[in-house]
Amino acid sequence: MSVTPLAAHPSARPAPAFRGRIGRDARSGHYAVPRRYRLHLSTADPDGLRIAVTHALLGLDRACPVTFLPAVPDCPDGGHAQLRPLYDASAHRYTGPALAPVLSDDWSGRIVSTHGPDIARDLARRFAGGRAVLYPCGSESEIEAVERMCAQGIEEAAQRAGDAGADPAGRAAALDALLATLGVLEQGLDAQPYLISDQITAADVELWVALVQLDTVHRHHLDADAVRRIAGHPALWAYGRRLAAHPAFGTHLDLEGIARRHHARCQGLEAAGAAVQILDWAAHVAEGDSLPSQVNRP
Repeated sequence: MSVTPLAAHPSARPAPAFRGRIGRDARSGHYAVPRRYRLHLSTADPDGLRIAVTHALLGLDRACPVTFLPAVPDCPDGGHAQLRPLYDASAHRYTGPALAPVLSDDWSGRIVSTHGPDIARDLARRFAGGRAVLYPCGSESEIEAVERMCAQGIEEAAQRAGDAGADPAGRAAALDALLATLGVLEQGLDAQPYLISDQITAADVELWVALVQLDTVHRHHLDADAVRRIAGHPALWAYGRRLAAHPAFGTHLDLEGIARRHHARCQGLEAAGAAVQILDWAAHVAEGDSLPSQVNRP
């Protein structure tokens, strides 16, 4: 599938408090050493789910351990109490929330990064060791285009389409934008099994998490007709179902946690689309228990 790059727009995500990178060698300060770093993730959060799937596809359980956090943060400011010591050790008089995801350095006891896309890229580029090629050579611009397509054409469009306080024309335009994005993806996935390669790449991780959010979170604020129109993309949802059956994806799909996180944070009104589930995600995860992994190998 050829992905046309979208123009960049400001992100609705909060700016990361820390944005260090894992380098190639000791000159970088933070360099790739097995068991030096630790991930702190909540898989109920989209960024945490993306990183957890990436980590599983790369087989990094021993090289980079993971501490899994509760689905709903336990601090009034939306942060995790468990992460507060890391934040305090990493920034003098840090007053913001202790948010996940976090990549920390066990050698120094400080945070390297809280920027999800950078963390996923550094895991794939510095620790993969030939296990999987999630960022094939020459694919960077296409993967970035998919990231923007998911963020703007799916996530942001779905939020605007389900905003009960917006004017009807604005909601209709947002739904049209969402359906147009899904149509482009449908056309590509009708011709090949994955987005930009004949095997799973980082683009597929990005899209799959966006589809999970669309069906488990955003549809709760859409009317039933809108959800039926969204569901009318058979190749796209067959793709979502197939990846849910993949152990690296399905293992980390915490449906109960996603629901609890959504209800704890959401202040929007529920609409009729809440009753129109597109996929039975739990059933498809169960179907994949005996399936072999399918990753892009060199």
